[in-house]
Amino acid sequence: MKKHTDYPEINIVKTGERIKKEIQAAGYAVKDIQNYLMLSCPQPVYRWFKGKALPSVNHLYALSRLLDVQMEDLIVSAPPISEQKKHRCFEDRIMAYWKRLKRIA
Repeated sequence: MKKHTDYPEINIVKTGERIKKEIQAAGYAVKDIQNYLMLSCPQPVYRWFKGKALPSVNHLYALSRLLDVQMEDLIVSAPPISEQKKHRCFEDRIMAYWKRLKRIA
């Protein structure tokens, strides 16, 4: 059984960047996506691109069909929480070392 800290999460910002890249690579404009998904305005698409929100499962599925990719290919996973903590710990050590160096100089 996986540990609780291995719970998978989505990196919303990187996912938005990937969706934007795939849409642009396929030659679609935001207006095209808005019309295809029958959205009343383009704001949701821009929010996805900026990593402020994720598309609904229905929209993600429709995008994957339009772009001819798997839904999971549009999603970027975040590192497991245990990896994030390890990374944060490393960053904290680097910052403490940097502060000591600045005091010496």
